[in-house]
Amino acid sequence: MRVLVIGGTGFIGPNVVRILTAQGNEIAVVHRGKSNPSLPPEVRQILADRAHLRDKRPEIESFGPEVVIDLIISSGAQAEALMRMCHGLTRRVLMISSMDVYRACGVLHGIDAGPLEPLPLTENSALRRTRHPYPPDRLKAVRAIFPWMDDDYDKIPAERAVMSDPELPGTVLRLPMVYGPGDPLHRFYPIVKRILDGRRTILFSEPLAVWRSPRAYVENVAAAIALAAERDQAAGRIYNVAEWPAFSELEWAKKIAAQMRWQGEFVVIPPERAPKHLLPPPGNIAQHWVASSERIRGELAYREPVPLEEAIRRSAEWEAANPPVGATFYQFDYAAEDAALAA
Repeated sequence: MRVLVIGGTGFIGPNVVRILTAQGNEIAVVHRGKSNPSLPPEVRQILADRAHLRDKRPEIESFGPEVVIDLIISSGAQAEALMRMCHGLTRRVLMISSMDVYRACGVLHGIDAGPLEPLPLTENSALRRTRHPYPPDRLKAVRAIFPWMDDDYDKIPAERAVMSDPELPGTVLRLPMVYGPGDPLHRFYPIVKRILDGRRTILFSEPLAVWRSPRAYVENVAAAIALAAERDQAAGRIYNVAEWPAFSELEWAKKIAAQMRWQGEFVVIPPERAPKHLLPPPGNIAQHWVASSERIRGELAYREPVPLEEAIRRSAEWEAANPPVGATFYQFDYAAEDAALAA
């Protein structure tokens, strides 16, 4: 099968490309040429900014993709432009979405009022009632890490554009928090750094310690994307991709510590005693994000190729060897943590 991958040089994309190539597919990757992608030598590379993707249609048409995977759709306008370009070019479009489309995300961030969403989240769970899941300052910070996100970032209208075309079938994969080697958000770093710094006690504020969220290891996510691209029965379907069960933040920290053979102690303290940098962001932390991936497991027989313990071990080793450069979302005020522990 010939597959065109848009945005295949970031965190998840190279893993998708390697899997599809190893399975005998012919791959072309569209990217801006601003990175040095580690791609198999037989992969065709097409240099283009997605804002001018249509200008590359003759080159893409000569490749003749049967499936187009877009890993970096940010908004409804981008999705509409993609579907227009793909008419008469391919037989299916696969879009990578996010679980931030769910109303549970809006409740967590405090932008959707009302009761908590029931769990687990399924593909039929309620979507956000408000547009744009992140405030402008948060979006600006995230865009420094993910430059493909535009000012109108919202996956809900993008999904609707991809799934509503009567002539060109679409597939949507809603991803959770993805971790693993290359993670630009360094999700394991706060625990790994404290362990490497020799901390014997690691603090958690109580609300954050018990909060549960969907996660998935990057190679396993890539396997799910490749599977959905290859299976025709995925046409017209939306799938959650997430590990099961969903662990709490404290449970994740303990699993990371076990892989690093740390012998210290985790201590959970009430929020009124916790330093500011250990408190959850504004919103309703009572809203968990537990998500079900039963649909993709049942319909496409998806299974994670990398076991959980191995995924955590690889991720922790990568974080230890590749600390983030410059500013991060994470703060480390050990003096404040020691004072809170002694209080």
